[in-house]
Amino acid sequence: MEALRVPAKLDGVLDPAWLGEALAGVSGGRAVTAVEVQEVIRTVATKVRFAVAFDGLAEPQGFCIKGLLDVDELTARGGATMIREADFYTRVGPQVAVRTPTCVAAITDRAAMQGLVVMRDLIAESARFCSALEPFTADQAAASLDQLAALHAGRGLLATMDWITPRVADLARMQYVPVETLQGLLDGKRGEGLSPAVRNAERLGAGMRALAERDAARPQFLVHGDAHAGNIFRDAAGATGLIDWQLLQRGGWALDVAYHVCAVLPVDVAEREERALLDHYLAAMRGLGCDLPEREEAWRQYREAAIYGFYLWSITRRVDPPIIELFVNRLGRAVERHGSHVLLGVG
Repeated sequence: MEALRVPAKLDGVLDPAWLGEALAGVSGGRAVTAVEVQEVIRTVATKVRFAVAFDGLAEPQGFCIKGLLDVDELTARGGATMIREADFYTRVGPQVAVRTPTCVAAITDRAAMQGLVVMRDLIAESARFCSALEPFTADQAAASLDQLAALHAGRGLLATMDWITPRVADLARMQYVPVETLQGLLDGKRGEGLSPAVRNAERLGAGMRALAERDAARPQFLVHGDAHAGNIFRDAAGATGLIDWQLLQRGGWALDVAYHVCAVLPVDVAEREERALLDHYLAAMRGLGCDLPEREEAWRQYREAAIYGFYLWSITRRVDPPIIELFVNRLGRAVERHGSHVLLGVG
């Protein structure tokens, strides 16, 4: 919906007149007579769960809206990520066998680079969102790897979707967080317990540049880009699904797989189970008709790619510190045990 304005404030999206237009496709054009907010979750983007009563319908309906609401000018510049998420739900989601929330409206302003998505409220449908701090079991990680495999298997869509771009090279240029700032972050509490070599920002940047170069030369897949536990849900039947498509990108399959396994599993479980989980993923992809490297080459690519998730969480600032610290530790420990820097040719 590109004719409808994209409100910048929470009050704007909860306005009954605006909601009536945004939800006309599901209400048959009925007016909104009442809006009841049930939960507001503010991270970088704001998620709002609310119930809407429509004129002439007896039962209210539950929705969740996501957008950059009530943010400062710097955060608002990230509006392109919301455009990307809206485009996922309208252009990609219907063509891949990935379990996601039902999107009922995607409102975009491409000139201003802002967007919102309105989804059915999964919690009202008895689904449960995983906590970023929730440790997964190996079986739970295997179930989410199946969803990532279903996404990756849609790689043929990339031929007609040049708006899905690689992100590793952009990150490797360290445009978002200068190396001096990153070193300060790693010298803080988030880097505790990691070796000085892994906490070295210059070395981390060099590793990301090496990974970007290798990744660009490999077969490209649809990549989620941010597959930590907080972006996983389980529906009423216990089936796993994925949310949050702001970092959707094209890249190597290992970016998602290494990040996901090393982020959601406690370190001791990851050490014990990750090779078996990689085998599980490779089998799932081959079952979907995708050619992937043989086991040892896949293991090497997995070990190299661990640095991607570690970098993402090392530069993260607008998330609760305990979450940042947990992920930096888990992913940094993965980089240590796999020798990711050395595999990437970084001394």
